[in-house]
Amino acid sequence: MFFYADLHIHSKYSRATSKSCNLEELAQWAQKKGLSVISTGDFTHPAWFSEIKEKLVSDGNGAYRLKPEIEKHILPAGSQVRFILSVEISTIYKKGDKTRKVHHVVFAPDIETAGNFRSKLDAIGNINSDGRPILGVDSRDLLEIALESGKDTFLIPAHIWTPWFSVLGSKSGFDSIDECYGDLAGHIFAAETGLSSDPEMNWTVSSLDKYRLVSNSDAHSPSKLAREATVFDTEPDYYSILKALKTGDGYVGTVEFFPEEGKYHEDGHRKCNICLTPEETEKYNGLCPVCGKPLTIGVLNRVNELADRKTGEFIPQTAGKVFSLVPLQEILAEICGVGVQSKKVVFEYENLIQKLGSELSILQDVPLDEISKVHSPLLAEGISRLRKGQVIKHAGYDGEYGVIRLFDEDEITQIHNKN
Repeated sequence: MFFYADLHIHSKYSRATSKSCNLEELAQWAQKKGLSVISTGDFTHPAWFSEIKEKLVSDGNGAYRLKPEIEKHILPAGSQVRFILSVEISTIYKKGDKTRKVHHVVFAPDIETAGNFRSKLDAIGNINSDGRPILGVDSRDLLEIALESGKDTFLIPAHIWTPWFSVLGSKSGFDSIDECYGDLAGHIFAAETGLSSDPEMNWTVSSLDKYRLVSNSDAHSPSKLAREATVFDTEPDYYSILKALKTGDGYVGTVEFFPEEGKYHEDGHRKCNICLTPEETEKYNGLCPVCGKPLTIGVLNRVNELADRKTGEFIPQTAGKVFSLVPLQEILAEICGVGVQSKKVVFEYENLIQKLGSELSILQDVPLDEISKVHSPLLAEGISRLRKGQVIKHAGYDGEYGVIRLFDEDEITQIHNKN
């Protein structure tokens, strides 16, 4: 029986977090979403590391769970959420006459190893002010520090195509993962595709064939968990996940955003409200047609630049299944004609979870007639379209999220007018 894991999240100590959270909230939301394993995020931050040590206990094989006296008040009887120790690190440094800005997710199998890694980083930079430390360390050297911190630590390059902060990004990245990590590149066996790309796009770049592709939410608040996730058919623990990512044994695939919804999918200039395809960007010589300043080159364009295959031409042996979904809150907001954070969406979301089960099961598995009875035929029709991939896409660009719709605006207007 496969399970979902979200291995890249942030705690309340991340600079970009707008709302605080704690381990209990993360566990509650993981259960609502249908996640069996989530990462702790931010274990290098002293306060968050103390909370991890205070509230979590080992569940065996590198996985942790809330202490029983906490868990019984947080999760329904019989349900469990396991945690894996992780942290995102931002490295900014000069290499090859270019400033590099690369994000990485580091995983540790136990508290002692995580503590060793924290101590090594504390000696070279500030790990106290932000849950995602910013260090002037070469990516290769960060990987070495992780490997030397203890057996079975591993590092995954984060959201590898994001323009500003990633290993292959258009603004400050490299042209290959090998170039970034140098003589230690052989220790990289997985790569995170990010919200603005999907596996099919990555399969056009042959240098990525040797990496297991993972997808995670990169969530800065608990409700954003499981925007993306990685699917496994193995035991829900650290070492089983590590083996699956290294060998493919137990790796099933990924749950994906439609990449157009990602906020860096196409090229553009947000200040001028300009969104362009790669072909249009070439026409304007990479400059905004409104203000004349350089455009932010998005993920699609950058993938095309490094691609040596056509889309659909080849599927590598490392590939897994792909499940493209839209968050349930967004679907409810669309059909209700209100915001995602509105009271109506919150109420209806909680009602659906209580009556039908986790969000991922509702989006993928719950029979449509049950959805229709509990909520409405309209929601059932929307989820039916989602399962068939029948969506309307408006691409994101330059930090602006795209929009995925299941109904055209006239349909929704007519339905609301009838009601």
